[in-house]
Amino acid sequence: MMRIIDFHCDTMGERIARSEGKVPLRHNDCHISLEKMLKGGALAQFFAIWIPLEDTAQKLGVTMPPYEYFNFVYQKYLEEMEKNKDIIAPAFCLDDIKKNRENGLMSSVLSIEDSVPLEGKAERLDEFYKKGVRLMSLTWNYENSVAYPNSDDPEIMKKGLKPFGIETVERMNEMGMIVDISHLSDGGIYDVFKYTKKPIVASHSNARGCCNHRRNLTDDMLRLLGENGGLTGLNYCAPFMSAEAEKNNLTTCEDIVRQALYIKNKAGIDALAFGSDFDGIGNELDFGDYSGMPKVIEALEKHFTPDEIDKICWKNAYRVIGESMK
Repeated sequence: MMRIIDFHCDTMGERIARSEGKVPLRHNDCHISLEKMLKGGALAQFFAIWIPLEDTAQKLGVTMPPYEYFNFVYQKYLEEMEKNKDIIAPAFCLDDIKKNRENGLMSSVLSIEDSVPLEGKAERLDEFYKKGVRLMSLTWNYENSVAYPNSDDPEIMKKGLKPFGIETVERMNEMGMIVDISHLSDGGIYDVFKYTKKPIVASHSNARGCCNHRRNLTDDMLRLLGENGGLTGLNYCAPFMSAEAEKNNLTTCEDIVRQALYIKNKAGIDALAFGSDFDGIGNELDFGDYSGMPKVIEALEKHFTPDEIDKICWKNAYRVIGESMK
């Protein structure tokens, strides 16, 4: 049954694009393959193009500058969509997801993790939109032309959006690209709430009150997210789940349930979705990979009503996509 919409994975860049053709999207040993998505009940997947920078890029052997790297992964993405058009198709708006579903196809939505390829050039936002990007994280772990990242340094953490960042949020609202606050500084997150006119998304973030990690959202942010009509995608990264999960290097279905219940209490059921961070996390999962998602749903069903499960799986995503993407 095609019912799950997931707002973030790193599969396309981390596992497919740089493998030189050795790792295909259809069948592989990653968290996500098209075969595993079919088995797990996928309706739509946001495939992020994450941009490696500085020491991270050096460690991975990535020498291309951000804009060039985006286009490199983008070409690989197009190739995989063409190869697998019998089971998945790109989607640029809610109607596309609905039409693909009617035709028995899963949907793929392209996103960017870190707006660094903009490099302060507004015209690149239009270029990315024309290429199909419909969600963009404003930062990753480094400062860019838009904003500052979440940080252990309190001075950086309280910094807000730059003037170009405010312009970018407003332009993304206008054009129909979802603003993603995952990885953003606390000050930047509050600025997005201030300037956005559309529902926003924390594509892969949990609750800080449930697990005190700077990448998670505070109770106040969750409250604002609920008021904004946006949502947060439950992230399966163990350090964002609990101290015990981090210690064991294992995220369990129960960890996910605990975060979901907390977020429901602080933001409301309408703010819950999935944002797995599949193929971007290094810990084990007691449900394995995307094919094990029915186990996650089964665990959630012990605590949420059938209508609430539908909201977490796809209804909340449908609403936000319908209001923010075009």
